[in-house]
Formats: sequence, structure tokens, C-alpha cells
Amino acid sequence: MTFKAYLVEDSALIRENLVGFLHDVADADVVACASSEEEAVRWLRQHRDDWDLTIVDLFLERGNGLGVIKACRNRKAKQKVVVLSNYATDDMRQRSEQLGADAFFDKSAELDQLVAYCETLRHARD
Repeated sequence: MTFKAYLVEDSALIRENLVGFLHDVADADVVACASSEEEAVRWLRQHRDDWDLTIVDLFLERGNGLGVIKACRNRKAKQKVVVLSNYATDDMRQRSEQLGADAFFDKSAELDQLVAYCETLRHARD
């Protein structure tokens, strides 16, 4: 069973690659994308029940991913938020978790872990 992912990423090339990657490898349908914090937060407020997983980059066109994570705080228990960033320092991992992120993956080195996380979510929904 596929699940619905919301992607917050400012690079058009990475967004395009992730949409295909998530569909083909993780069986996730990307229902929408945003490139700025403001755009992402607005979409999340208007579509509270329209996603299962939100994937957030920390550095965005305007604003940052930390604000997006905060905006997801009042989500349903089944809805998960993960950070996918090249800035995978211990401090950023900890800060993201404190703000409510369920997981943090290094964009350049931990895509396999992201896929495994998505598979876990998918199996939990079956």
C-alpha cells in the first residue's frame, strides 16, 4: 500500500529526483512539494489530513526547515516528519528531534535508511 508524502525541498533538481526515487523505491506518492518555509506551513495548515510523511530539508529558498517541523507539532500520531539534509551535524539532529522530527537522514549518505524508514511506515499501515 502506498502512502502520501509531502516534500519540502528548495532544489528543483533534488525535488524531481526525490519524487521519482520515493515512488519507485519507497512506494510513496508525493502529493505536494514546497520550496520555502512559508509555502510549506501554509500547505500543511490547509491539508492537515492529506499526508502520512513530511520530508523536510533544513535550508530552504526562504525560511528554514525548523519552522516547518514546528508547524507539524499537532499532527496525528500516524503522521511522521523526517529531516533529509546535507547539514547532518549532531546539533542539528538533536535540535530537529527537540522540535518534533521523528527521524533525521543525511541526504548524501543515508538514503538507504530513509527507504527503510518508509518501508517500516508502509508496513505499519498494512
